[in-house]
Amino acid sequence: MPAVLFTHGTPRMTDHTPGAAVASGDVVVSQDLVRVAHLDIAANTLGALAAGGGVYKATADGAIALGKKVYWDGTAKKVTLTATNNKGFGYTLTTAAADGDVIDVLHQPF
Repeated sequence: MPAVLFTHGTPRMTDHTPGAAVASGDVVVSQDLVRVAHLDIAANTLGALAAGGGVYKATADGAIALGKKVYWDGTAKKVTLTATNNKGFGYTLTTAAADGDVIDVLHQPF
């Protein structure tokens, strides 16, 4: 599975020209902005990233309850409850019982 997988919704797309290639499902963090690639984007080529509004499958970093604010851990490539050194990704729509569970998350960066 890619880092995250778009399932449905109406994401808001923003232009992005990456310095290195970006794969579909990659989460791209720029400062405090957390965006998601829906399509592959070649290096130095204009593409688009989702800036919020969609529902994605993501891997959980531990048990996470429904309706929790989650952050993107770019090192582990998971959503987590830990805010320190991570960026706001959105809110859980399903529950993770354990580390590695795949859950639904509303991408609503904060």
